[in-house]
Amino acid sequence: MVIAGIRKGFGLVGAVMFLGGVALGTEASSKLAFVSDGNGGYTFDTGVLRGTLCQNGKPQGLTSVTHVPSRARLDGGAGILGYYRVFTTKKRYGTAAWEWPGKAKLLPDGGVQVSWPAAADRPFDMNAVYRWKDPQMLDVETTVTARKDLDMFESFVASYFDAAFPSPFAYVNENPASIGTPGFLLAKKSIGDWQIFPRDADVLPIIQDGRWQIAPNPLNWAIMPELEGPVGLRRAANGLAVVVMAPPQDCIAVATPCEGETHYSLYLSLFGRDVKTGQTAKARACFAVASSISDEKVIALYRQYVKDLFRRPSPAKAPEKR
Repeated sequence: MVIAGIRKGFGLVGAVMFLGGVALGTEASSKLAFVSDGNGGYTFDTGVLRGTLCQNGKPQGLTSVTHVPSRARLDGGAGILGYYRVFTTKKRYGTAAWEWPGKAKLLPDGGVQVSWPAAADRPFDMNAVYRWKDPQMLDVETTVTARKDLDMFESFVASYFDAAFPSPFAYVNENPASIGTPGFLLAKKSIGDWQIFPRDADVLPIIQDGRWQIAPNPLNWAIMPELEGPVGLRRAANGLAVVVMAPPQDCIAVATPCEGETHYSLYLSLFGRDVKTGQTAKARACFAVASSISDEKVIALYRQYVKDLFRRPSPAKAPEKR
């Protein structure tokens, strides 16, 4: 199987990236730590983004999110990078993960861990760790430990944005608007109200195995062109862009309602793989915001993000003999 986003000369850039004037790769500071609000939630103020994680103790991702320089509200509905549907083959676990009993705790490095223990109707432990990568880029790592075999496990991570972001795009490997080359494709209403962009043809049996037909709220996805990389993008008239992304081996699809549909959401389908009893699997995802960023710079940002995930520290040199 060829993973989209690593084909067609998908080179990784090594340059320092900038988002709205903030350099990526700068040293972490106290501004990049979550702070307990004493009510089960965790506030943040990175200097660029301000808001709450797990507001009122509910694990619904980032809420009340403001872009500090523009004072624009970013989130809508149930928040950004929240855990929504969770599936195995032809089975859905409850309505949404954000309704499961769980708990959150502050980590020594300023991140927050949200944990959902296994239950009688949920044969796995699931955890999410949120950490700021820089003032406008948040990483989340999901782990699942199987208490029995999980067939094609999927965690569908949802991000709901303000109505100021009506236009959703996905990074596809053949964009008709750019003469068959990779690029961002707008999810037009004429194609369907709900659209899903698969990583490749190999993951279609997962998407179409019946998991999305389970009541309530069954959903028929319009199958869209394959991804060049798992990146979803929404743009606002004021120049702000919101981005969700994941490494290609961790994400089987990007999904979205069509342009103008009032959920104003983007979704990442994480895992899409078997997890055997006793095994632990991991998947990563990221949210970023930027001002007046071109499509090309969003792609470069994604490439740098993937490169940073797999950069290994140089081995320590042995002391010189004297």
